[in-house]
Amino acid sequence: MDFRFAPEEEAFRQEVRQFIESECPPELRSGGVSFFDQLPALVQWRRKLAQRGWIAPAWPKEYGGAGMTIMQQFIYNLETARLRAPSPLFIGGLAVAVVGPTLILFGSEEQKKTYLPKILSGEHIWCQGFSEPNAGSDLASLQTTAVRDGDEYVINGQKIWTTLAHMAHYMLLLCRTDPNAPKHKGLSYLIVPMKDEKGNPYPGITVQPLYNMAGTHEFNQVFFENVRVPAKNLVGEENQGWYMAVRTLDIERSNIGSAVGQQQSVEDLARFVQEARGSGQERVSHLPSLRYELAERWVETEISLLLSYRVVTMQNRGIIPNYEASATKLFSMELNQRIANTGMKVLGLYGQLARSQKWAPLRGRIEFMYLRSVANTIEGGTSEIQRNVIAGRGLGLPRD
Repeated sequence: MDFRFAPEEEAFRQEVRQFIESECPPELRSGGVSFFDQLPALVQWRRKLAQRGWIAPAWPKEYGGAGMTIMQQFIYNLETARLRAPSPLFIGGLAVAVVGPTLILFGSEEQKKTYLPKILSGEHIWCQGFSEPNAGSDLASLQTTAVRDGDEYVINGQKIWTTLAHMAHYMLLLCRTDPNAPKHKGLSYLIVPMKDEKGNPYPGITVQPLYNMAGTHEFNQVFFENVRVPAKNLVGEENQGWYMAVRTLDIERSNIGSAVGQQQSVEDLARFVQEARGSGQERVSHLPSLRYELAERWVETEISLLLSYRVVTMQNRGIIPNYEASATKLFSMELNQRIANTGMKVLGLYGQLARSQKWAPLRGRIEFMYLRSVANTIEGGTSEIQRNVIAGRGLGLPRD
């Protein structure tokens, strides 16, 4: 692994740091940023990033990005996380992380000109139509169909755990266009409008909310009943959707933002313990073992950082991470849960207070993390799937 930046990379790191320190509003760097509560400040920050092409740093300049190298992208994400500024993915979400890179790689020029500018401007929100009630970890077994009918596709089926579908203007849908082909070979990508020109639900689409344990409405289930979309909304070639989906890796995947955030959470817990004990407060647990537990969590955040460094070093050498990325995801998401458990021990009964409550320590972040992190080892590929990938592709173990 590479632990030192080249002189030009170090200069870029300093540029990013100075820009964030001078331009990012303090309220956005205080931790626990709420998208809705701090929307005006986020909009202003987004405009400043857009002027530099930093909303989508890895996109080519001709499509509004900064044309960054893999290492520059890594450095940008690293400094953004270290300074606790909202990342491009927090601001641009799925559209920047998934849709934009997919269209850049596989979309027609008409699709690029139509959708990319409004992704960068924030005018359009996108969702991703992947998981189904019976197709989660085994995504290639999905059953939502799209049948060609002249110049249109007719879509029928259901998607679940669809993030921000209730707000989205468009969906990037993975669907089955050849029911007779092997399951990986009969899938296609389609762009599906979620709203009509008046902002009403698109004909044939029904969105129902799904609330998570933390009480937030991120997820939805989406039903398609004879939904018609133009054939020109096909992305790339028909029946090649699976191969495009696994190629949607254009953005940096080192997980560095999560690793730095984990380290900051442990730092905040340790600082909270010190300050609470120094002031004579009795609301913090005084179990001697917590000192060692916090130290163990800190060591684990260092491991998470090293796994991220490994992935980005491979990418910088032109190597595509495979089981290495699975190992990073697996360790990081399970570490989120361990940090949340330790945090609840530190805070005691006060740890049950939510973000909206006056006496909630650390602005209620630990309570939210404790509830929200339960899903971390499920979403984006379960821990079981990641272990299978590591066992098969990393260790060469047989399937049976």
